[in-house]
Amino acid sequence: MENFSMTPSRPAKAEVLPIADVQASTDLRRIPINKVGIKDIRHPIRVRDRSGGEQHTVATFSMYVDLPHNFKGTHMSRFVEILNQYEREITVESFKGMLAEITERLGARSGHIEMRFPYFISKKAPVSGVQSMLDYDVTFVGQRKDNQNCLRIKIVVPVTSLCPCSKKISDYGAHNQRSHVTVDCRTRGFIWLEELIDVVEQEASCELYGLLKRPDEKYVTERAYDNPKFVEDMVRDIAVKFNADERVRAYSVESENFESIHNHSAYAMVERDKDLHAG
Repeated sequence: MENFSMTPSRPAKAEVLPIADVQASTDLRRIPINKVGIKDIRHPIRVRDRSGGEQHTVATFSMYVDLPHNFKGTHMSRFVEILNQYEREITVESFKGMLAEITERLGARSGHIEMRFPYFISKKAPVSGVQSMLDYDVTFVGQRKDNQNCLRIKIVVPVTSLCPCSKKISDYGAHNQRSHVTVDCRTRGFIWLEELIDVVEQEASCELYGLLKRPDEKYVTERAYDNPKFVEDMVRDIAVKFNADERVRAYSVESENFESIHNHSAYAMVERDKDLHAG
């Protein structure tokens, strides 16, 4: 009987086939897209604060580029790749770097990034000195077009406003409400977030605190009564401060009062671009 050696054969090497890049294929509709990308992706960040430390928080990112008419789509995964490369402290410079990278890697003329996050400040109550945290809604907005960057800071600051008319016509008391003042500014040079928040709080009827004892509650009630402000007063007073600050190049200031005696809000807005009014 013959002996046969049963040596197992090697499997044939799989043929590597190219994978189609559908996004890069030609689109014949000839319609360019202004913004395409990813929206509302959360990512941990670190932000420096004025006290010399840094805050660890979570930001919600939206990242877009333009798309020429001849391309079918953009490469969405590249936005996430770029975002995950920046696990360091978020600064103006790193934000500029992200803008440059998304436009370069995606071959776009323009890029847009929004980074929204809660920012916390430790505040002392005005009389008792008890400390508590107050959160502010902050958004960094970056736009890049033709290799030029435009960076903006947007902050929503909650404050108290007391109605001057109510105080004037009432024999006692005056209605007040919580207000949201939204500042959106473009700057030259560096400005702490706390500096912008300070301006708003100083021009409100009274600032807010996370925790108040009874002596503090008496103080803030009387402080607001002695410092009545319409929405018009608040936006104008804040605008005066920004007009005098050379670091602020352009701004908009909005105030919305969530009225305590009406089923609607009172609203006012001032905006100015100093570069357009130079000289």
